[in-house]
Amino acid sequence: MSVLKTVNLKKYYGKGASLVKALDGVNLEVKQGEFVAIVGTSGSGKSTLLHMMGGLDRATEGKVYINDHDIFSMKDDELTIFRRRNIGFVFQNYNLVPILNVYENIVLPMELDGHRAERGYVDHIIHILGLTEKKTQMPNQLSGGQQQRVAIARALATKPAIILADEPTGNLDSATSQDVISLLKTTSREFEQTMVMITHNEEIAQTADRIVRIEDGKIVRR
Repeated sequence: MSVLKTVNLKKYYGKGASLVKALDGVNLEVKQGEFVAIVGTSGSGKSTLLHMMGGLDRATEGKVYINDHDIFSMKDDELTIFRRRNIGFVFQNYNLVPILNVYENIVLPMELDGHRAERGYVDHIIHILGLTEKKTQMPNQLSGGQQQRVAIARALATKPAIILADEPTGNLDSATSQDVISLLKTTSREFEQTMVMITHNEEIAQTADRIVRIEDGKIVRR
């Protein structure tokens, strides 16, 4: 079953001689439970592709389907709600709220959506990610690796259709990076979670089930 599908996805900037084709007709399909790494050099379009897949930006042309929902057919408010309920994000800079503790950061998306967190499920995620002793600590009391674990827990907590991770190890040292990637793989299996990860690190990409390579806005290997 396909969880995510892009159809002839294009994102252009500028006009005429200054036209930049950040994405130029990308067709990609990700199946339920897959862990896919998208790799490419700087400027290849990989981060633009992730932003399109997550509905963080709108395409010049083409479509993105998540669980058969055409996300670009939605109005902005509708897309915001859909994104919060169906897409988990893990960013390079963690994006934790500094005035909330670990547990509060993890359940924040559900509270914004007006839902109570499933305490048992959230506690299980926290246990898997080794954060049980950190639940009441603030982000500034955590290491970079621990903050990224909180970001992963937050992405998992809403039981999204897909998790999109944008250079999730970009700010981490090599040993911590391996720990984070191992945790991403563990949680994807534990919770049967579909995951797409953007990375420039070939070694990290090798841990995924499948590697998709993008260059000059086009997929050259899938």
